[in-house]
Amino acid sequence: MTPGVITPALIATLRRLKLGRLLATLPERLILARQQPMPPQDFLLLVLGDEVARRDSLAVTLRATAGQLDPAMTLEQWDPTATVTSDCELWQALVSLRFLAAHAPVVRLGPVGVGKTFLAHTLGWLASRQGHPVLVLTADRLLKTLTLARRDHTDAQALRKCLTVDLLIVDDVGLDALDATASGDTSEILIARHRAGALIVTSNRGPDAWVATFADPLRAQSAIDRFVHNAYDLVLDAESYRKRQKPTLDTPASPQAQEGTRPQRTRRT
Repeated sequence: MTPGVITPALIATLRRLKLGRLLATLPERLILARQQPMPPQDFLLLVLGDEVARRDSLAVTLRATAGQLDPAMTLEQWDPTATVTSDCELWQALVSLRFLAAHAPVVRLGPVGVGKTFLAHTLGWLASRQGHPVLVLTADRLLKTLTLARRDHTDAQALRKCLTVDLLIVDDVGLDALDATASGDTSEILIARHRAGALIVTSNRGPDAWVATFADPLRAQSAIDRFVHNAYDLVLDAESYRKRQKPTLDTPASPQAQEGTRPQRTRRT
């Protein structure tokens, strides 16, 4: 690179325009421009394209972090050799994210460990990459958050957070009996999300079995019937996907494990 091309004045100008991150790729872009002569406007588009890509990537990361998406549960990290059986045509339709525009709910059913949570997160990541705000919570954590929010009168704000995102993912629905307050919150979310945006629910039990967990079965039946009537049902059947995430003796031990510390538990799917 010719000495003095990136001058202090250029550096100061880029930073003043909040384009200082361009300095990471600008030297190689200048080399490329000399090796492959290009019109100034093409060079400018190339350099600014790097900044656009960086900002887009940062925006996805920020949305994913705010939405509590697991970075280890993207579509690229799914093991394609896993023996998961499901409706492939429906899965491809879900990956296209058309259900987002339709505000349609998705029920992901199957036994423990087949990858329901993992695949729900993959759809969350796809939505986040397309600019959609996403929020992921277990059913238990969602209800506890609303309960705690009532103590300082911020429950309306907490509920609004669940209703304003483009995609809400609620994991492990229908596992525990609900008191009257939790039953009311769950019914409200099931009904309100139909108008507000898309909802993905994972569960080991079918919606018919959820009714028994509500304190008010009649109110529950009304909310669940409305939810099921509009939902896509993706049923998974497979060997436990968690076995594929389990460390083996062939896996190099982490520095923490080598020092004798307690190994971390594998992530839930």
